[in-house]
Amino acid sequence: MDYQKSGKLIINNDNDLLHKYYLENKSDKILTYGIDETSLLNPNNIIYNINDSTYDLIINNSKYSINVPVGGKHFIYNSLAAILVGLQLNIPVQDIISGIQDFTLTKSRMEINYTKNNVTIINDAYNASYDSMKAALEYLKGYTNQRKIAVLGDMLELGEFSKQLHENVANDVVKNNIDFLITVGKEAKYIYEKSIELGFNKQNAFCFDNNASAIQKLQNILEPTDVVLLKASHGMNFIEILNGILNK
Repeated sequence: MDYQKSGKLIINNDNDLLHKYYLENKSDKILTYGIDETSLLNPNNIIYNINDSTYDLIINNSKYSINVPVGGKHFIYNSLAAILVGLQLNIPVQDIISGIQDFTLTKSRMEINYTKNNVTIINDAYNASYDSMKAALEYLKGYTNQRKIAVLGDMLELGEFSKQLHENVANDVVKNNIDFLITVGKEAKYIYEKSIELGFNKQNAFCFDNNASAIQKLQNILEPTDVVLLKASHGMNFIEILNGILNK
């Protein structure tokens, strides 16, 4: 469909490829939102919390305070996209804000679970892209004074870009001071290998072909108050790992 004739295109201007497209095709038909790049919608005074985020936003010269009832930078992006869509549909601003405030997650999207010995499990394995992997690891970093364990599986259906994008995730593993890395799958192996190459402690990194092996390793290393992130495409069936930890 040609949006130039039939509608408008809403893009995340912080995404490298989409930002490049925007710069090459600037038009009033392209509506942008972003946190880092100057865009039509840019949040200010962002406060990241474990369970939610808040920010201020200027819409039609008026200032609004937005509360996103889910933690993580990626859900701020999602809220900005929702606001732009709502504005194009002429939905009143306050109704849009109320809708965001009342948002609830689909199961396996940033779902928080706790084990009997107070291990926190962040189950975000409904789907996975590079951007959502990056955001989930940034979210995990927010758990200070606790050991952070990232269990990362394949991001599926990336075609020729798969190796590069999985290696890009390794940069975020190292940057966000993750304590333990466990990868599952043939594509996620690139995360493991690149992380080691970038200086991640090899003694704290593990690469497996299946969920059962990952569960066994987790059962061996988990300590009370640890935080575990489960992140992969839905097809990796990480619900097995979640149940394996909860049923320990």
